[in-house]
Amino acid sequence: MAQALVLGGSMAGLLAARTLSDFYDTVTVVERDDLPETAVDRRGVPQGRHIHGLLLRGAHALEDLLPGILDELVDGGARVFDGQDLSQLYFCMNGHLAVRAGASQRIRTYSATRPFLESHVRHRVRAIPNVTFATNHDVVELTASPSGARITGARVVDRGSRKQVDVSAALVVDATGRGSRTPTTLERLGYQQPIEERVTSDLVYRTQRLRMSPESLNAQGLIVSPVPGRPTGIALAAAEQDIWMLSAFGMAGAQPPTDFSELCGFAEELLPAQVAAALRNSERVGDIVFYRVPCSRWRRYDKARLPEGLLVVGDAFCSFNPIYGQGMTVAALHALAMRDCLSSGTHDLARRFFRAAAKPTRNAWRMATGADLSLPEIRGAPTLSTRLFNRYVDRVLAAAEHDVTAFEQFVLVAWLVDSPLSLLRPSIVGSAIMAHRRRTGPSAGDPATTRKQRTLVDGH
Repeated sequence: MAQALVLGGSMAGLLAARTLSDFYDTVTVVERDDLPETAVDRRGVPQGRHIHGLLLRGAHALEDLLPGILDELVDGGARVFDGQDLSQLYFCMNGHLAVRAGASQRIRTYSATRPFLESHVRHRVRAIPNVTFATNHDVVELTASPSGARITGARVVDRGSRKQVDVSAALVVDATGRGSRTPTTLERLGYQQPIEERVTSDLVYRTQRLRMSPESLNAQGLIVSPVPGRPTGIALAAAEQDIWMLSAFGMAGAQPPTDFSELCGFAEELLPAQVAAALRNSERVGDIVFYRVPCSRWRRYDKARLPEGLLVVGDAFCSFNPIYGQGMTVAALHALAMRDCLSSGTHDLARRFFRAAAKPTRNAWRMATGADLSLPEIRGAPTLSTRLFNRYVDRVLAAAEHDVTAFEQFVLVAWLVDSPLSLLRPSIVGSAIMAHRRRTGPSAGDPATTRKQRTLVDGH
């Protein structure tokens, strides 16, 4: 009987287990935390207490893997934005405030807390007959054949009894996240660790959950991204049960406030006045929580020599600056890549999988690290192609201040639905050229920029 073993029961592991259940007799998910039926914050997912985004491509992938899941999320209270009223989005990227009138036929978002989303996915995966969970277990190490040519399973330990057991598997999938120990395991077995690409952003998040009535704010999502000279930003998103998530972030040493009153002051510098007022009048749910991400890191398993019987998915493969909301979407795309590869059998599976998974990973990586490296505060030299792409994207965003089509196309690229090459369609290029010709100075879209300009004009 062929068994697959998934290490890690978070989103990447759950979606991997869903895929594997179609190809293996049994699938066992090993997770160090307890996994309750309800939506609760878990110690093993510290970033789960902050804003999470399921990008549009991620929503499509999730529905593909678990048909009907999106309707279940909405029925359970997740907020959905169908694109029919763009005034409900406040989308300020690179200092450009996107058009807030009209409608988009292709933009759609699903908004909920990470525990809510994960609990629904976990419920669906638990219902699969050949998937079992070994919760409250730590992974001690991977086991291998005497030659080291094949991974044969993992040694796990019960966190309560401390009893160790070896679990055999025809395939092991590492979904243990940023702290994955697979590189050191490979070195122990005589392989070289995969080369790494890194961009150091030194991101600090502080998040406050709030409760506001739907009538208190005519919006469903707001984000203001960093710009050169201001490596800070803010995001506010509606979630289930009238919960809102407010996340302030700083990069390259910039620190968002730790006090709620100061956090509201921080928001007043970046968001419209009526939004800041709604924040001050909101009900706080819990305390401000903190999270730090030192860097984005892509472990290039697609370029490494590896043993058979081992795949790596999600953040264990590539972890991104979370302000771009790509992590869960890329994990879902890894699950789809795994499904496609397994459909052709298990021969040479690792090489084929990592090559396939590198494609969506590369698109997300280029978008995220390119945006980070456009900030002079972030160490690293962008390539010539990245500098040219960033310059062109800035012109597309200038067009998006007034042009729904340009805004929609940028979003579809940023949300990993369309290729970046789609921004080179003649209509988008034309809008970008016209916007560049109209522009005579810094964009007035960025709230902080606008206030500084007003201060200079007023002489205060």
